[in-house]
Amino acid sequence: MALYSAAAAVLEGLERGGGLRDLVYNSGFPLYALVSETLRYSPVLEELLAGAALLQAEKKLPPQLAKVLVYDLLFGKGLKCGGRWKALARRHRARLEAELARLKVRQKVSSNEELLAPAQAASPGASQVPRYVRVNTLKTCVEDVIDFFKRQGYSYLGKAASVEDLRALSGKKFLLDLHLPELLVFPPQTDFHDNLLYTSGHIILQDKASCLPAFLLSPAAGSHVIDACAAPGNKTSHLAAILKNKGQIFAFDVDTKRLATMNTMLMRAGVTSFQLAQQDFLTVDPRDPKYSKVTCILLDPSCSGSGMVNRLPREEAAPSAQRLQALAGFQRKALSHALSFPALQRLVYSTCSLHQEENEDVVHAVLQEQGSAFRLVNAFPAWPCRGLATFPSAGCCLRASPADTLTQGFFMAVLERGGDTAAPRVLPAAEEEPEPQPAPRKRKKQRVK
Repeated sequence: MALYSAAAAVLEGLERGGGLRDLVYNSGFPLYALVSETLRYSPVLEELLAGAALLQAEKKLPPQLAKVLVYDLLFGKGLKCGGRWKALARRHRARLEAELARLKVRQKVSSNEELLAPAQAASPGASQVPRYVRVNTLKTCVEDVIDFFKRQGYSYLGKAASVEDLRALSGKKFLLDLHLPELLVFPPQTDFHDNLLYTSGHIILQDKASCLPAFLLSPAAGSHVIDACAAPGNKTSHLAAILKNKGQIFAFDVDTKRLATMNTMLMRAGVTSFQLAQQDFLTVDPRDPKYSKVTCILLDPSCSGSGMVNRLPREEAAPSAQRLQALAGFQRKALSHALSFPALQRLVYSTCSLHQEENEDVVHAVLQEQGSAFRLVNAFPAWPCRGLATFPSAGCCLRASPADTLTQGFFMAVLERGGDTAAPRVLPAAEEEPEPQPAPRKRKKQRVK
């Protein structure tokens, strides 16, 4: 029941003008898909509630909770909650289903998707993004996770050779990603939120583009690392896995609820080498002896979120020029501040924005301020989408999009200390690893049965 109550609270927050991303982070539940789909079907749900007179019959049922319950009852995967609200919804099921059938007849359609107006229909880019599953190597290994899914009836097709292989996935088939060695790829909308591997922290449900920043930073085991704007914690847990829990991660966020949620998530993932601080990163003193050994920083600052297309219910209004200028100003300050840590050697700057103002323009402006102190690295040469050609070395940056990389929209830049920015160094790609071949062997990590 907590899941549906939390989803209803998010919908109420949206009505008050809150942002979907922040509200979901604050909730502590895997709500993004449920809330987004309820929003997408909202006009249809309102017609069904009115036609079935559900709110009149059940005066204690909050309207937003009614929407969430009816969405999952009629369009989702069935009600998962217990208690009186589940019984209530099922008591009205026949009336709701009859009203849905009448609505289809009136609109002369046969499928649920056809009931949606074009504005509510899922975009082609969003609907084709696969379900990415990052194996949490702090608790298990790729081979064991592949074995587990095979025992659950999934068919493992090996390592993908191209993005087209990912695009062709369907049914209960899955692949090893062609770029990231610990990322499994399943068909779009595959739901693992109730899967034992997820609830036990053995896998992390994380978009591929969101996995790239930690992968590109690639701190050596034992390093001291800062995750500057850390919540909800997926990137932090990824850094910890790369570090093998050796070293130290300093993670900052200004929101108490997000940090509490993040702490729970990191504990579940088996992360031990971290310190959380409720603090604005811009107020952190780079000269504090605590940070004297920080050599790597992951900076993923607040942004417009314009790249978050996966499962979004509708096109959000484009941010105004004034809003973009304000965001870019904050992002430039954050990047300049991060580069002031005295022992820093490498930094990854990333956003889930599509706007040049928050991406290439920010990186270029700060590099110009820094002179020769830092340079852009030609990161991950095999990645197909590069930065917009707004300055000479912008092609060193990475971009991601649903159409080109089958991910959410993202931007990344890798900066390193020293050298000539006119001749950026190439950051070596990860060594080619043999494709995992599940086989009986001695297990070094906890195995989920």
